[in-house]
Amino acid sequence: MARILVLYYSMYGHIETMAGAIAEGARSVGAEVTVKRVAELVPREVLEASGAKLNQPAPEAAPQELDQYDAIIIGCPTRYGRMAAQMAQFWDQTGGLWARGALIGKVGSCFTSTASQHGGQETTLMAMHTMMLHQGMVLVGLPYSAAGLTTLDEITGGSPYGATTIAGGQGQRQPSANELELARFQGRHVAEITAKLMR
Repeated sequence: MARILVLYYSMYGHIETMAGAIAEGARSVGAEVTVKRVAELVPREVLEASGAKLNQPAPEAAPQELDQYDAIIIGCPTRYGRMAAQMAQFWDQTGGLWARGALIGKVGSCFTSTASQHGGQETTLMAMHTMMLHQGMVLVGLPYSAAGLTTLDEITGGSPYGATTIAGGQGQRQPSANELELARFQGRHVAEITAKLMR
């Protein structure tokens, strides 16, 4: 059974919701899935003033535990076309794992959100891919066999680089049914690829 970590940072809950769908997809094909989040770096009073989601049920992850999993799927919102500082700071603590080659050959995959339709989803995903390649991980994206990638009847996230959602300028838009299905598809796909590699 593949052991998969869904590791996320979510300020307003959009990525938390997507993480749940990713986990659901991976579990549907028999994977053992753990959902954890990275630590918040923003002071509580700033979070409260910005309307951030303060209560998130997932426990915090420690960088040193990453080598316990066969696959790691990471999600975080875009910040100016790049990975959020909270996720970057977490991975900046993995130098010991890198030095030991502890993540070489493990499966890596990513998902993200932006405020707008062209807000840097793919640049953020590719930046996370670059980080995973430096760790020696095997990247798995979201193939075009996921029919929702090519829908034209609605504005939607989704990229061959990973599942995405569009949150809106005020965070008012929640992940759509199509975006959640793409996330579930990605979770299933990562779990299936991981199981094949393990065999």
